[in-house]
Amino acid sequence: MKKNIRHFLLLTALATGCIYGINKVINATSGLKKMLDTNTGHFFEWRYGNIFYTRHGEGSPILLIHDLHPASSSYEWNRLIKKLEKDHTVYAIDLLGCGRSDKPNLTYTNYMFVQLITDFVKKIIGIKTDVIATGDSCSFTLMAANMDNSIFDKIFFISPSSLEALQSNPTKQRNLVKKLIELPIIGTFFYNMQMTEDKITDLFENEYFNKKSFISGKTKDYYYESAHKCCSNGKFLYGSILGNYTNISIIPALKRVENDIFIIGSRDNENSIRIIDSYLKYDENIQTAYISKCSKLPQLEDPEKTYDIIRMFYE
Repeated sequence: MKKNIRHFLLLTALATGCIYGINKVINATSGLKKMLDTNTGHFFEWRYGNIFYTRHGEGSPILLIHDLHPASSSYEWNRLIKKLEKDHTVYAIDLLGCGRSDKPNLTYTNYMFVQLITDFVKKIIGIKTDVIATGDSCSFTLMAANMDNSIFDKIFFISPSSLEALQSNPTKQRNLVKKLIELPIIGTFFYNMQMTEDKITDLFENEYFNKKSFISGKTKDYYYESAHKCCSNGKFLYGSILGNYTNISIIPALKRVENDIFIIGSRDNENSIRIIDSYLKYDENIQTAYISKCSKLPQLEDPEKTYDIIRMFYE
């Protein structure tokens, strides 16, 4: 019996050692290409960590907020910034837990991101700004506008999340998944296996882009490095997302917010059309536009069309 216990403990130790080694290799190699350069921007010292951001151009301000995903960063806006900066002062941030910003061990909530972008607008931009947000980030952008009408003017959403998905709350099972991901070695390994280069490729081919031929290796490298930067501590944000802590029902806010809201979706995605129609149910004043032959991230896949639609909304 004692011999079996020793064998079990030995195998467990060896397995743990191997997993630890794999995590260390991923940490050492994921940033070799040095895609996420911090010399191109600045840091906002926020209460929960330093927030990386860039500033481009001159004119009325626009804040760009990338999709809420541990592999995402302000690189999502790289191709659109070059167009917007001709007429605007463009601010693009890496959200806490993403890209070049800090990735602390805490529970990431929708309200925390509301606080982040509210503080950023007030302390860095300094005046009322237009804002463009993608995916899950649209929810806390709307909630911030609902809580403080002094920070945003025009609000643009690109591929917003469904109202149904945003109503999913934390449960015991979801919280267990979150705690498992937060474990030092096993949790990091599980996270790393969800953020492999192949998984990043699948994400782009099945969700982000409509045309596989448009997905560049450079773009995938940015996302892969972002997912693993800071010793894969993006796992804490990932755990909170899987635990539904970043969700909130935005229906009451949709009914109350008086800002001009513009939504851009994919014409080739029936789910996108259904989601936008559900937003119109609660605010019939929302203006909408659809881009053909694009998926969730038209700002990366077809920045020309995306920019043309944004300019159209300004007219």
